[in-house]
Amino acid sequence: MNDHHVCAPWQARALLKELHGYTGGGILLFPNMRDPAVPMSNNTLLKAIERMGYKGDMTGHGFRALAMSTLKEHLRYRHEVVDRQLAHAQKDKLNSAYDRARYLDERREMMQAWADYLDGVCPALAVPR
Repeated sequence: MNDHHVCAPWQARALLKELHGYTGGGILLFPNMRDPAVPMSNNTLLKAIERMGYKGDMTGHGFRALAMSTLKEHLRYRHEVVDRQLAHAQKDKLNSAYDRARYLDERREMMQAWADYLDGVCPALAVPR
């Protein structure tokens, strides 16, 4: 398994810092309620989506698909850059053996553009600076 570098905009870093205080300051940002040393389950996320009223309309992977489509169609980022940010494995073995580009500069810019886009879509939920 390769390390995956996550390029996070300032909004995400601010929210994760706040979240860390709520979750007991442990190593996991999303711990299991019964055992904080274990991550929360996929079902926890599915239940949260259900409670928000999106059951049957959205899934965890659905948010990834929404991000990929928006980043490519509306924000005009290249497929390769979006793909690397989402940690998609290359299907072609030859490409995966030779192409180790991480596109970190473009990914940093892209994720900041994505966060700014989301703040624009729903200003009421925007993270204050």
